[in-house]
Amino acid sequence: MPEMKLPGPDHPIAITPHTGRVVVRFGGEVIAETSRALSLKEASYPPVFYIPREDARMDLLSRTDHATYCPYKGECSYFSIRAGGQQAENAVWTYESAYPAVAEINTHLAFYPNKVAIEA
Repeated sequence: MPEMKLPGPDHPIAITPHTGRVVVRFGGEVIAETSRALSLKEASYPPVFYIPREDARMDLLSRTDHATYCPYKGECSYFSIRAGGQQAENAVWTYESAYPAVAEINTHLAFYPNKVAIEA
């Protein structure tokens, strides 16, 4: 998959396949594990891993009513995590109809690094 860049010098977005394995842990459990993560680098923000839902424990995630909008990626939905007797509200986000320029992240999951442990 070639690197994709969103046009515009003020807010570049690059999506590339991550070459290693990504493991997400919460509450002592593996929430997601994949070798198919995408790395999204947006403007000056740190890279974010987007993980296919098939590689996540969807049984530990519950959709919330929280929603946001990004002018570069589209409407964003959220999930909370319940595992190991712990809960993290709105710890996971996803774009279910991402804009065409970033369509590769459609339905993938991203995790807040301050709410889960991410090993890459």
